[in-house]
Amino acid sequence: MSWQPTLTWEYAQQRAQVLQQIRQFFNDRNVVEVETPALSQGTVTDLHLEAITCRYNFLSDSSPEQSTTLYLQTSPEFHMKRLLASGYGCIFQIAKAFRHEEAGRYHNPEFTLLEWYRLGFDHFMLMKEVAELLITVLACTEPTQTTYQDLFIEQLGLDPLIATRAQLLTLIKEHDKLSDWLTAEQDNDILLQFIFSEIIEPHIGNESPCFVYNFPRSQASLAKICPADARVAQRFECYFQGVELVNGFNELSADDIQYERFQKDNMQRKIMALQEKPIDENFIAALSHGLPQCSGVALGIDRLIMLALKAEHIEQVVSFPIARC
Repeated sequence: MSWQPTLTWEYAQQRAQVLQQIRQFFNDRNVVEVETPALSQGTVTDLHLEAITCRYNFLSDSSPEQSTTLYLQTSPEFHMKRLLASGYGCIFQIAKAFRHEEAGRYHNPEFTLLEWYRLGFDHFMLMKEVAELLITVLACTEPTQTTYQDLFIEQLGLDPLIATRAQLLTLIKEHDKLSDWLTAEQDNDILLQFIFSEIIEPHIGNESPCFVYNFPRSQASLAKICPADARVAQRFECYFQGVELVNGFNELSADDIQYERFQKDNMQRKIMALQEKPIDENFIAALSHGLPQCSGVALGIDRLIMLALKAEHIEQVVSFPIARC
């Protein structure tokens, strides 16, 4: 084990310059920087996200002898939407986020996330702004846009919105990627996500950033359903040079629908023998009070800096990765 940082002084200075560029970008657009807590009593219910937990003994409604589980944020989304519901205008945050996942080339369990929300924007307006930021920081060419459905049809000749489990497994087998766990998998979404990440992703966004939008409604998360096609959600992601950079939504504001989605997640967790998660009641209360029309997006700062500095591994752009912290 080494006590020294993996981020060189040269890269540290360049990282600081990128952060200055980002802050100037939002300052020029009158988007205000905010800070929210890293800890919360509630957390995400997403089947594919696991929060890191800690214990706290001094909440006002519990005795010091009884500790409460608190969750390190997987993103500042819930807290930031509570700010918006309380009357804040357009906001951004550069925050630490935490996910209980294996470290790798593009991921450290503790990482830096840029998240921002634009009142009155839909997801197409926000994609345009994300593109402007990427061009500013990376000096890349103009990003492209395509739908999730079109990508599957153009690259694989299969419509993901109507594909059967058998068709998805056949496709995976044709690409010599079938394994026992995939054969046993009953959830089409898992199969679609595997196909997207393993077969489609390597072939998009290589020359310029590629925005993919209109994900299946079953993958809506916190996004609105598209009024023109109820099979898809108003959600987008952006990929560039093999890196997933961005995840954005035209934000769902209906508290009852969001609560139902969280409950459905927990039902799926129970079926899959995963721990059920406490729903963030403060977030639901904020939606009930009223979230204005807005779109929001999360962008991985460390990954962005990797691209800006042409670094090969995330450890090159963070001071102390998990193995050295």
